[in-house]
Amino acid sequence: MRKADHVVPRDDNRLGTVQGHRDGFGFVIPDDGGEDIFLSEKEMSRVMHGDRVNVKVLGTDRRGRPEGQIVEVVVHANKLVIGRLLNENGVFIVAPEDKRIGHDILIPPKGQGIAKLGQVVSVEIIDYPDSYRQAVGRVVEVLGEIDDPGMEIEIAVRKYGVPHEFSAAAMKEAAALPDTVQQSDLEGRVDLRDVPLVTIDGADARDFDDAVYAEPVMYGKSKAWRLIVAIADVSHYVKPGHPLDDDGLLRATSVYFPRRVIPMLPEKISNGLCSLNPGVDRLCMVCDSVVDNNGIVLAYQFYPAVMHSAQRFTYDIVWEILSNSKGPEAARFAEFRPLLMNLYSLFKILLSAREKRGAIEFETTETQIISNELGKIMRIEPRTRNDAHRLIEECMLTANVCAADFIEKNKHLGLYRVHGEPSEEKLVTLRQVLRTSGLSLGGGEKPKPRDFAKLIKEVKERPDANMLQSVVLRSMQQAMYQPDNEGHFGLAYPAYSHFTSPIRRYPDLLTHRVIKAILQKKPYVPVLPPKVPLNLTLPRKGKARQNAVDAKKSHTDAKTAAEKGTKLPKGANAALPIWGQLGVHCSSNERRADEASRDVEAWLKCYYMRDHLGQEYAGTVTSVASFGLFIQLENLFVEGMVHVTELGGDYFQYDEARQELRGERTGIRYRLGDRMHVLVSRVDLDARKIEFSLMKAVGAEPGNNFNRRSMVLATETGRPNKKAASKKSRPQSKTPQKPSGINVNAAKTSGNLGASQSKGKSNRNNGKNGKAKAANPGRMPGKAAGSKPPVRNTKARRK
Repeated sequence: MRKADHVVPRDDNRLGTVQGHRDGFGFVIPDDGGEDIFLSEKEMSRVMHGDRVNVKVLGTDRRGRPEGQIVEVVVHANKLVIGRLLNENGVFIVAPEDKRIGHDILIPPKGQGIAKLGQVVSVEIIDYPDSYRQAVGRVVEVLGEIDDPGMEIEIAVRKYGVPHEFSAAAMKEAAALPDTVQQSDLEGRVDLRDVPLVTIDGADARDFDDAVYAEPVMYGKSKAWRLIVAIADVSHYVKPGHPLDDDGLLRATSVYFPRRVIPMLPEKISNGLCSLNPGVDRLCMVCDSVVDNNGIVLAYQFYPAVMHSAQRFTYDIVWEILSNSKGPEAARFAEFRPLLMNLYSLFKILLSAREKRGAIEFETTETQIISNELGKIMRIEPRTRNDAHRLIEECMLTANVCAADFIEKNKHLGLYRVHGEPSEEKLVTLRQVLRTSGLSLGGGEKPKPRDFAKLIKEVKERPDANMLQSVVLRSMQQAMYQPDNEGHFGLAYPAYSHFTSPIRRYPDLLTHRVIKAILQKKPYVPVLPPKVPLNLTLPRKGKARQNAVDAKKSHTDAKTAAEKGTKLPKGANAALPIWGQLGVHCSSNERRADEASRDVEAWLKCYYMRDHLGQEYAGTVTSVASFGLFIQLENLFVEGMVHVTELGGDYFQYDEARQELRGERTGIRYRLGDRMHVLVSRVDLDARKIEFSLMKAVGAEPGNNFNRRSMVLATETGRPNKKAASKKSRPQSKTPQKPSGINVNAAKTSGNLGASQSKGKSNRNNGKNGKAKAANPGRMPGKAAGSKPPVRNTKARRK
C-alpha cells in the first residue's frame, strides 16, 4: 500500500482498479494516483482482482488506511480464468491459479465439458460474484495435466494476460513478406556488405539483431576508434497501422521462459528477415561512431544500410580466442582475430570511461536453468559471464547513448530509458543499514552514481559483499520509458534510449522510426490503434505511478473527445500525451513479462525441490521480513522461506534498518547474510512456495565482526533437532505441512504479508507428481497454525 501526501476525504467516491491479495483482502488503486483504499475480505467477496470499480471511502481502519466500500463494478476484468478442476463436497469448482483471485468458480452440472478432475482448464465466467452469490463459469478449454511438459508456461501466459497467439491478419502479412532482401529494398542505403561485421550472442540464441565492427582510425591528428553497430531494420517491414505493428504494440516485448520464447513479432521476421544470420544480405540501421582513447564519442552518424554478416560467434568462443591466442579456437578463426582484438581494445577504453564517469555495476550471480527434454529442471547453474559479454554490452551502450543524443539534439519526441535517483526514504534506510556494517555513502543528501560505485568497490572484498550489494540494489528505482529525458542514474548518462533490440522491444522500434524521420526531415507522430488496448497499470509508487496517472487521464480525454466528435489538436504538443501513454504501456508490459517469467521459474523450482523434501542444505539469508527469513540454498540456487514461527518460542522484532529479526527474550538475531542449515520441509506447487525448517545457523569465523552471532543450534530455539523422513518412506499424514508460507516471487516485492500468512485457506493437495490420487480430487484441510506467539514489529506493518 502507498501513502499519499493528502488525506482522502470521507464519503469521497472514486474510480479505480482492484488489486487482490492472496490472503483475501485487497486494495483499490485510484485512477488519480492517490492513496490506495483498503478493501476488507467482505468487500473483496463482491469483486475480483483487476476489476474497475467505483468505491466509497467510509473512513480509516485501525492502521490508519482509508477503507472503502464498493459502490458498483464498472468493468469486470476477468472474462476467462485459468485454474484446476476440483471436487469439493460433491460440487465441481475451479480453483484459480492466480492467487490474487480469491474466488473459487462454481461449475454447474455439465459445465465441465470434457475436462477431468485435476486438469488445468480455462473457465469462462457466466455470473460474477456478489455479496450473496459465488462466481459461476463453464469450462471452455482443457490445457491438460498439471505436470504436462510446458504446462507451467501455458498457465503463466494466461494468468498474466500475456498475448501468446498472433492474429490471423498479422500472420497473413508476415507470410506475404519475401524470404530474402529484394533489390528494391536497397534504394537509399549505404552498402556495408564488404565490411566484416560479426554477431556475438549466446550459444542458444536464435535471433541475431546486432552486429559489430571496430578499427583504429585517425580523427584529425589524434588516434581514435571507429565503431560500427548495425541493428536489424525491423521498421522497414513493420509499418505503423498494419496488423504486424498492432500485434507488436500489444505485446510490447518478447517474453523469455526456460526453453521457450513468446516473441514480440512472428518468427518470419524475428528469426528470418530481421535476423542477421551469417552469409546472407540483411537490411539494418547503423550507428557509426568515432570514439577517442578516453572513451568519449567524438562524432557519430545514423544511416540505413545493407550488410552481410561475416561470422556468427558465441560469447564463449570469442573469449577463448581473446584469452588464448595460440588455442584451437584462435587458429580456427585466425582471419577474425584482428577484428576481435580491435573490439577488445576498444572495450577496455569504454570500460575505463565507464569507471571514470561513475556508473554503478553490481556483481551478482546470475543463474541458468538446465532442463531435460520434458522441460523440467535437471540442475541450476551459475551463469558464467566473461569479457565477451561485457564487450558487446559496451558497444550497445554506446549506440543507445548516441541514439538518445541524436533525438534530443534534433528536438524530436521519443521514448527515453529513464532511471531515477533513489528516493529520500530509501536513502535513509540504506544509510541505516550501512551504518550497522561500519560503512557510509558519500554525496550528502543527493549522492551521485559515482558515490554508489565507490561504495560497491569498497564492499567488493568483504565476506558480506553479496548482502550489501543486495541492499544497495533495493534502494534503486526501477527503470522505465517516458518522453521526458531525466537521464539514467545507474549508468551515469545524461540521456539514454533503447535502440539496439527492435526485434524484441517495441520502444526500440519506435526509436528507429524517430531516427528515420529525422534523417528524412519529417516529424514522426505515433498513432494509437483503437483496437489495441493499452496497459496503463499504475505501479505502487514513484514517478512511474504519476506517469501512469497522466497517461490514463490523457487516454480518457482523447477517447471522450473522439466520441463527441471534437477535433484533436495537432503538432508536437498533441503528440506528447501519446508518447506518454506508449511509455507507460511498454513499461507495464515489461513488468508483466518479468512477473510471468519469475512465476514459471518459481513453479519449476518447486517441482524440482519436491525430490529434495526432508533433505538438509546450507544456505544464506538473502532477505529479512517481519514474517520470516528468505534463504537461498548455496549449491542448488533455490530460494525458500523459514517462517518466523519456525525460529522458536520467542517474540522476534523486525528491525528494518539492521535488516534483522531479534528475539526479545533470548537476544538471538537473524540477519541478512547469515549462513543457515535448513531442512526442506514443505513444497506447495500451486502457491509456488518452498518452506524450510531451521536446523542451525552458522556463525562467523573468529575475529570476523561482520556476523556477530555465534552458532545457534535448533535445540536452543525450542525446536527438536531431528531430520524429517524421506518422502518415499513417510506416510502422507506425516508430511511436513504448515498453512503459512511465502510466494518466492511475490513476497519480497510486496512487503505486505503479516506474521501469520494464510487465513484459513485450505491447501490444495496435488498428490504424487502433482496428480490427484483419489478419484475425486479435493482439498486437504490445512493444519492449525499453532500457538506460537506472533512477531512484533518495530514499525507498523502493512497487510
